[in-house]
Amino acid sequence: MSKRSLISITDLTKEEIIRITELAAYFEEHPYEPLLQGRVIASLFFEPSTRTNFSFQTAMMRLGGKVFGFSDPNSSSVSKGETLKDTVKMVSCSAYAAVANSAKISAKQ
Repeated sequence: MSKRSLISITDLTKEEIIRITELAAYFEEHPYEPLLQGRVIASLFFEPSTRTNFSFQTAMMRLGGKVFGFSDPNSSSVSKGETLKDTVKMVSCSAYAAVANSAKISAKQ
């Protein structure tokens, strides 16, 4: 799979979806393999979502990585008018990957 933003499952080819499910099966068998040792993921939750937020954080930590971010958009510059695009752009300089949820996310962003 190429490095790109994933907004929707429809952005993936059939082959990519199959590969992801194969990787998921591998991770189920080896849940604590430190594949992401030394990597950092940004967790940007603009909408309440306890299960999703905790799922991503737990997965990253189980794979040996670290997590930073926020679960309250009022604690980010978005609350001062910064665009979602600018926030993600800034965060991408510090993180290996970013996980975000927002009703405002679209393929154009």
